[in-house]
Amino acid sequence: MRILLKDLRRLASELAIVHRTLKKDRQMLKRLDSSLEKNYQFLFHAGYQSLKLYRFSHAFYVSGFKFLAYLLYHINRILHAVDIHPAAVIEPGVVIDHGAGVVIGSTAYIGEGTIIYHGVTLGARRFSSGKRHPTIGRNVILGAGAKVLGPIHVGDGARVGANAVVLEDVPPNATVVGIPAEVRRNSNQQTESIKIFTDICHS
Repeated sequence: MRILLKDLRRLASELAIVHRTLKKDRQMLKRLDSSLEKNYQFLFHAGYQSLKLYRFSHAFYVSGFKFLAYLLYHINRILHAVDIHPAAVIEPGVVIDHGAGVVIGSTAYIGEGTIIYHGVTLGARRFSSGKRHPTIGRNVILGAGAKVLGPIHVGDGARVGANAVVLEDVPPNATVVGIPAEVRRNSNQQTESIKIFTDICHS
């Protein structure tokens, strides 16, 4: 009984965190997506709704209610075609755009301000114990179809182009494209235009 009460207290605390976190997620999404003119549109935004289900499944997972965590995880895959393991850690203020086809492994970590386009995979390169999925820094852009594989680190402010396959660490503020991905240029160099990167992310 004591263990159950302890778990329930932990769950209540985690659900309170979810409430605050979702507010930051909505604020970030609204700031980045000009098509969201009315609050009710969040109800139909698959990327946000899939992130919302993940938030609740993660709260259940870390509180010890793993059956409920996996149930929400399974529902998320059915409703939104999004596979985010409940053990993954996603900081507040992350945006999943469209959502379809996004896969995020159990030991992945994603920093605040990151934008994840459809078809992105944060996966492992081999079956093993311990850390085996990527760590994504803050304010990173992951272009459509990008694959980031293994226990690598993508630095703050980095940009991963569409369909890139990233197998090595990415420096902060770098833009990487290709298979395997290579650094195209460092975004501290102010000559790169927004249009070029937009083409990279959505191609």
